[in-house]
Amino acid sequence: MTAPAEPADDAALPEFPMRRACPFSPPAAYAELRGTEPVSRARLKVNGKRTWLVTRHDLYKRLLGDARVSANLKLPGYPLQVPVPDEVLQSVPLTFLSMDPPDHTVQRRMLAPEFSVRRMRELRGRVQQIVDQQTDLMLAMGTESPVDLVTALALPVPSLVICELLGVPYEDHGRFEEWAWAIMNHDISDEDRGRAHYELDRYVDGLVTAKESEPGDDMISRLIEFNRHAPAVEHSDIVSMAKLMLVTGHETTANMIALGVLALLEHPGQLAAVRAEPELMPKAVEELLRFFSISDAGTARVALEDIELGGVTIRAGDGILPLNNAANHDERVFPDPDRLDVRREARSHLAFGYGVHQCIGQNLARMELDVVYTTLLRRVPTLRLATPVQELRFKDDAIVYGLYELPVTW
Repeated sequence: MTAPAEPADDAALPEFPMRRACPFSPPAAYAELRGTEPVSRARLKVNGKRTWLVTRHDLYKRLLGDARVSANLKLPGYPLQVPVPDEVLQSVPLTFLSMDPPDHTVQRRMLAPEFSVRRMRELRGRVQQIVDQQTDLMLAMGTESPVDLVTALALPVPSLVICELLGVPYEDHGRFEEWAWAIMNHDISDEDRGRAHYELDRYVDGLVTAKESEPGDDMISRLIEFNRHAPAVEHSDIVSMAKLMLVTGHETTANMIALGVLALLEHPGQLAAVRAEPELMPKAVEELLRFFSISDAGTARVALEDIELGGVTIRAGDGILPLNNAANHDERVFPDPDRLDVRREARSHLAFGYGVHQCIGQNLARMELDVVYTTLLRRVPTLRLATPVQELRFKDDAIVYGLYELPVTW
């Protein structure tokens, strides 16, 4: 089959990104698109260019499992979510997230041992210590007034963890958290985003250079040592890998910690179930990941050849956005998908993407979320919101969904 006739006027196309229907639901248009046009055209808000949206679970997986699509963001047609001048885009090195095999395969193999299930089991005790320490500090702060869970717990925990893993001084966390925010914000100026990239690149380059002469017991040092014995990448590639781990290793998990706590507090029946049956927590983590799907368009692709998908033809050079928030609410896979259900078998969700680029840090994210949620519910049984949900500020202006603050009390 061939693609239906496209609107002659781009203004007739829906604009992407679309706003969520409410803090706990995906954009309302997703359900309609899944049912009537699961591979559909849209117009990017950032630059007005056309792209394809893929909103059905099976088609999402089929596309991301197809070797005829590329993750290379330098290719014409790639659906960028933030404005980047082309001369800047073409001058920066790709992270392995935007590489295709075989380059992607080389770097992924270097990083994979750091995030294995065995490695996470070894780290869990240290993560528990970090969570307990931050919970102690939060409880001490809460004796006088409501506490912002984001700054007290959700952000410090993954920042401390990724700093220890990479060998980054935690006292610098304020700087790289600010740079990460600027890089991931839709509405920041090109100048400020460019400055954040520059400062973060310079900072991480300095770290890698220092560890090349004085290695430690950390991920960056092990990558350097691995590469010395079996040269596969350049200094700049290790800088790029470390930068990616530093930004994504704290930002996404911090957002999920805050959102997950909010969702449980706002769904008292689900909260009661997890408290009564702590063994449900792994399922609850998967369900919360599915429910929020915070990196909705994090798997952008470009077609390298004409591809038939969902009854339409995606032409070579077209940009494509497989939407995990749409796929994760596909009623064909998840009955009553807009309902939070901590007993649901949600492991088939796509919050971490799919295929060769599936998130390499997913084992770490799952473990951190499990430890934080379990510890918080056990140690602060009277935890409650200090601000109504309708007054909270959500990150609708960012690439990764989350909360700016979450005032709580107990």
